[in-house]
Amino acid sequence: MRFLYVAHRYHTNQAPIMKGLVEHGHSVCFVSHYQGKLEDYAYVTPVVAGYSGLFSAVNWIYVHILQRKNSKACDMRLKYGFPSMRRVRKIVSDFGPDVMIIRERSVYSIFTCLACRGLHIPMILYNQSPLWEDEIKNDLPHRIVKSLLPPVRITPVLGVEGEGKVKEEGAVFVPFVMEPRLSPKEKKWFQNGKINILCVAKYEERKNILMLLEILSRLADEYNLTLTVAGECADHFERAYKEKLERFISENGLTKRVTLLENLAHQDMEELYACADLFVLPSTREPASVSQLEAMSFSVPAICSDTNGTSCYIIEGMNGYRFQDNNKEDLQRVILKCISDPDKLKAMGANGYKEIEENCKFDIYYEKIIACMEKGDHR
Repeated sequence: MRFLYVAHRYHTNQAPIMKGLVEHGHSVCFVSHYQGKLEDYAYVTPVVAGYSGLFSAVNWIYVHILQRKNSKACDMRLKYGFPSMRRVRKIVSDFGPDVMIIRERSVYSIFTCLACRGLHIPMILYNQSPLWEDEIKNDLPHRIVKSLLPPVRITPVLGVEGEGKVKEEGAVFVPFVMEPRLSPKEKKWFQNGKINILCVAKYEERKNILMLLEILSRLADEYNLTLTVAGECADHFERAYKEKLERFISENGLTKRVTLLENLAHQDMEELYACADLFVLPSTREPASVSQLEAMSFSVPAICSDTNGTSCYIIEGMNGYRFQDNNKEDLQRVILKCISDPDKLKAMGANGYKEIEENCKFDIYYEKIIACMEKGDHR
C-alpha cells in the first residue's frame, strides 16, 4: 500500500511508524510544512511542501518585526499557515496514495483537503485531542471547519472515560507505535553507584526544567542522584533559558550532579535511555509527549504530569507516576516514592517494558488504520 502523511514537521514520534510501514513493504511519502532541527530520516525523508509565498511574507513580518520579542511567534504558522495548493496537489497526485493521514485541524490541513478534492483518496485526520473529551464544540465555526476536514479522526491520547466525558463521532484511539529496545534482563541499573534521572525536553519555560532542578537541590544531600537533561536548543529564547538553568546549577553546587545536553541526534539518545534509572518529564500543558514511552521501551519507569496526554500510558505505581500539573511538591513526592525504593524502580521498569511490548506494537496501529480507511473520507 501507499501511505501519505501531511504534518507540520517530521517529529521523532513518527519514526517507529515509518519504520514499520517500510519494513512491511509499504511505500511512504511524508509531506511536512517545514523541516525541524532534530529529525530522524533513517527510513523516510520528508518532502517539505512549505508555505505559499503570500503567507511566507506575512509570517516573516509578524515573526521578525511585529513579534520579534515573542518566543511563540513562530507558532502562528501552525494554526494559520497555508501551502501552495498547486504544489500540494502535484505531490499527492504524483505519489498516488491509497490513504492520506493529515495532522491537525488547521488552515494548512483545510487547504490540503481542498487541493486534493476529486482525487478520491481516503483521508484520515490525526490529532492529539483525547478520545474522551470534556466537551465537543459544535458552534458554527467549528462545524464549518469539521465539514472541510476528514470525519474520521485518530488520536494516541485516550483521556479518561467517565461521567461527563464525551467521545466525538468518528474518533478512534490508535496508540503510539514504539519498539521494545532494552529488556529488563539486559538493563544495567544504578551505574556508578548512583540513581540516574533523565529528562528529555526542549529548553523552554513550559518544560519546567528549573522546577526539577529545584527539587534535585533539595534531595542532593540525602540521595546519591544525577540528572541529565537532553533537549533542543534552536533559537535565542531557548538559549537564554538554558543559560538560566546553568546559572542555577552553578549557584546551587549542582555542577557534578547535573549535565545539560543539547541538540543530540536521535540515535545518540539511546545510550542516555539505556543508562537512566528514572525518567522525569516535568512539563505543563504537554499535548502528548512520546519521550516517556521511549523511556519505558528501555525498561525505565516514567513520571509525567496528570495533564500530559500520554499520561494514559502510565499505570500509577506500576510503570511510573503522574503528578499534579505544575505542582513542585507533588512532583517531589512521586520522585521520592521512586528513589527511596530501588527494587521498586526495577519492577516498574519491567512493567513499562511490558506495556510497550504488548500495547504499542506496529500491528495494532496498522490494523486500526486499515479499519479507519474503510469509513474514511473519499472526497
